[in-house]
Amino acid sequence: MKNNANNTLNEFKAFLLRGNLIDLAVAFVVGAAFSGVVTAFVSDIVTPLIGIPGKLDFSAYYFQIRGSVFHIGLFFNALITFVIIAAVLFFFVVKPYTYLLNYGKKEVPPPPDSKECPYCLNTVPMKASKCGFCTSDLTA
Repeated sequence: MKNNANNTLNEFKAFLLRGNLIDLAVAFVVGAAFSGVVTAFVSDIVTPLIGIPGKLDFSAYYFQIRGSVFHIGLFFNALITFVIIAAVLFFFVVKPYTYLLNYGKKEVPPPPDSKECPYCLNTVPMKASKCGFCTSDLTA
């Protein structure tokens, strides 16, 4: 019985210290911190810039059906906030990150699929052993 408990404890220890679990935990914490940064950027910088012409606040809009209150304005505020956060992430995180990943990468051209016959100067397939135009031998 003690051996079985010891074995289970060792399995649990191996599970906790597995690389995937640690990576996931670190990614979660970093993601939560990044979420705070993005939310602060949107609420403190982007939203006031958009609200300069007039206030965009739909929180007071609602309607009722048979005593049930539908706060449609809160939904619109959440939707607008979502679109703003998505735009900020796309233009300030995804686009620069993609640019940095592709920076310095040189596109390798595909290998040629045709060659020029040295006798008649017509284009023939790369695997051809004789020219289809002048019937010259191309194996040399």
